[in-house]
Amino acid sequence: MSPNTIHQDFHLNGTSFTKEVLKDAAYGFIKEGEPHERAIGDFLCDWLDGSPTLEVQTSGSTGTPKRIVLQKRQMMNSALATGEFFDLRPGNSALLCLSTDYIAGKMMLVRAMVLGLHLDTTEPVSNPLNGNDKEYDFGAMVPMQLQNSIQQIGQIKTLLVGGAPLSLSVKQELKNAASHVFETYGMTETVTHVAVKEIWTKLNPVKVSETFKALPKVMFATDTRNCLLINAPKVSNEQIITNDVVELISQTEFKWLGRYDNVINSGGVKLFPEQIEEKLAGIIDEPFFVAGIPDEKFGQRLTLIIEGKINSNAVLERINNFTSLRKYEIPKKVFGLEEFVYTASDKINRNLTLQKLNSLD
Repeated sequence: MSPNTIHQDFHLNGTSFTKEVLKDAAYGFIKEGEPHERAIGDFLCDWLDGSPTLEVQTSGSTGTPKRIVLQKRQMMNSALATGEFFDLRPGNSALLCLSTDYIAGKMMLVRAMVLGLHLDTTEPVSNPLNGNDKEYDFGAMVPMQLQNSIQQIGQIKTLLVGGAPLSLSVKQELKNAASHVFETYGMTETVTHVAVKEIWTKLNPVKVSETFKALPKVMFATDTRNCLLINAPKVSNEQIITNDVVELISQTEFKWLGRYDNVINSGGVKLFPEQIEEKLAGIIDEPFFVAGIPDEKFGQRLTLIIEGKINSNAVLERINNFTSLRKYEIPKKVFGLEEFVYTASDKINRNLTLQKLNSLD
């Protein structure tokens, strides 16, 4: 099957398409559609243009946003691996509620065309199931969409969640859901996910894991920093070196600890902000993150930054009474900042936000 071939069972918004008719539909999206439909049309035109490659935009969540070239064959291989892992069959229904400006949304379209899924599209809003009572076999969301759709999430049998780690509070809310929910690990360079972690399943909750497991034909290793190395020949011609610190369980399984560039060294103790933030999410409703602020005595001092006006003393008192945090995980200072800096994909840009905070001193 080539990128120019469309699976005979593929449907988009209830309509079956051949390659030529799909091209016409894509042009219609571009000419007359809403902004999210124009993005879908742009991608479909790129996918069907006969070229073996296409350019995609990275989100900028772990570095400067950039455009990279992907092989369409590798994108198809990724779709086939996802189909194999989740046992997706032709005619299965799926929901696209992610922006197709980025790889996660683009790959929902590729999976549908390659696997023969019946794909519905909707605007990539924060509550994509609002007003929609249809049930789906498969779907993908970012954490904010999942959090805002908890009451309806059972409408999607198998749900992938990616783009940022899930907070502990959201995971706890899932315990009433009828869905099978997986957190994904991947990036644009790996053509979305190369590993998944089971977050919740009502069928067998005792099997839910804290480790990521590889998709078919993906192998893992670590470098001297304990950062993950990805060998995925079906989706990348080269080994991918990441800045993700992991505990390697085996060549196909790992536990994610945090970003190497975010690690805080406070008095010789290495702290992973992402793990602390997962715990703090249970008691802080506003956007926030923790970071290491330079300190003469400790090298770095663990600091909590919250978006908006806050009472620092009241927040610290609440945190000190929070039993889930270990001694070294308790922030020593709390700052409020009226407005954070965000990436194009609505993730907190830690470095620029810290620069903004420092400029106010």
